[in-house]
Amino acid sequence: MQKGLTEGSVFKILVRFSLPYLLSCFLQTFYGLADLFVTGQYNGADVISAVSIGSQVMHMITVVAVGLAMGSTVAISRAVGGGKRQEAALAVGNTASLFLAASLVLTVVLMLAVDGIIRAVSTPPEAVGQARRYLTACFAGIPFITAYNIIACIFRGMGDSKSPMYFVAVAGVLNVLLDFLLIGPLHMGAAGAAIATVASQAVSVLLALAVLRKRDFGLNLTKGVFRFRKEVMGGILKVGLPIACQDGFIQVSFLVITAIANQRGVVAAASVGIVEKVITFLFLVPSAMLSSVSAIAAQNIGAGKYRRADQALGYGVFLAVSFGVGVTVACQFLAGPVVRMFTDDPEVVRMGVQYLRPYVFDCIMAGVHFCFSGYFCAYGRSGISFIHNLASILLIRIPGAYLASACFPDTLFPMGMAPAAGSALSAVICIGVYYRCRDWFCRPQDI
Repeated sequence: MQKGLTEGSVFKILVRFSLPYLLSCFLQTFYGLADLFVTGQYNGADVISAVSIGSQVMHMITVVAVGLAMGSTVAISRAVGGGKRQEAALAVGNTASLFLAASLVLTVVLMLAVDGIIRAVSTPPEAVGQARRYLTACFAGIPFITAYNIIACIFRGMGDSKSPMYFVAVAGVLNVLLDFLLIGPLHMGAAGAAIATVASQAVSVLLALAVLRKRDFGLNLTKGVFRFRKEVMGGILKVGLPIACQDGFIQVSFLVITAIANQRGVVAAASVGIVEKVITFLFLVPSAMLSSVSAIAAQNIGAGKYRRADQALGYGVFLAVSFGVGVTVACQFLAGPVVRMFTDDPEVVRMGVQYLRPYVFDCIMAGVHFCFSGYFCAYGRSGISFIHNLASILLIRIPGAYLASACFPDTLFPMGMAPAAGSALSAVICIGVYYRCRDWFCRPQDI
């Protein structure tokens, strides 16, 4: 059984663990970016808007699944850190059963709710037909998205962040090839982008299953471990459910902001959609730090090495904030070329630049509260993450975007300030909880 996160330099372990995870996230996000990029080469603002809106909905579903899987990663990591093989096996089995049941239910519900979702995000009339085709195809592929995240969380919980990177790398290459074929010569528009994404996910799952069957983790995965166990499922859901709800609410807030922009017309919708894709890409680093800090801290907590868990948090914040400062400065000068990567429409570029320049400051603030969220999860305190994100959304993100749009109808710049302000509130709450509630986090000397 792998157990490689409790010995050696915490900083080096964090870098080694987070880099493959970061590349995995990059390749997954690359699906959406590739869809949008290729779509923009062959289609106009209506199809661009449909793909950007549809991929936002799919991103929301994916991050909720990843959030729920965080509970499994923590449970597996703590069992591995403590050398408890049977507990690790039960966590793996119950994770597989939980995600299988959830994916089947979710697929049916979402297939029936396509039109309602399209109306809920105020999709521009010109983009409704394309958005419907995109979402229908993607919703049919939800079992593949779910299966990949199950397998990935198992590998990462065991301390292996490289294997998921290889699986998704193969799928990423296939996705680009299919995009150019289906959207270009075959002129399938948004539906082609969706089919390319689903087919690529299916390939990554098949490859991951093949490797998982051959890999020896030292776990006895008998039929019994796949039966629902109240205590095991409770531990997984205690951590994963608040994170899944938190991530879901964040994505809902993005969709609400998109709906606000959509009401301003197809140009504003396309501009916001492009920038949201760029921000999603930039957020890969804080997201990788969240999951890496969580996995490393959880294994060390399981091993009774609490100081190393604190060190993982500190190094994670340093790396994530450093990255945030770098990209924020760069985007003040390169916002135009970044947006023009996706479209040549001068109005879409102009409004996209207005939105991107203030929005990118969110990368700095997110670098702080994402790492704290991972640390809180490792201790089973994921409810803190849920609370600070909910406060950010309800008090600043949504009302701030609405007021900015209403008061400044000729520019997207004020709307771009709302997300960064919301993340600043989350960062303040996280730091306050960490220092005011120290008894919640064990800090004895390492054994």
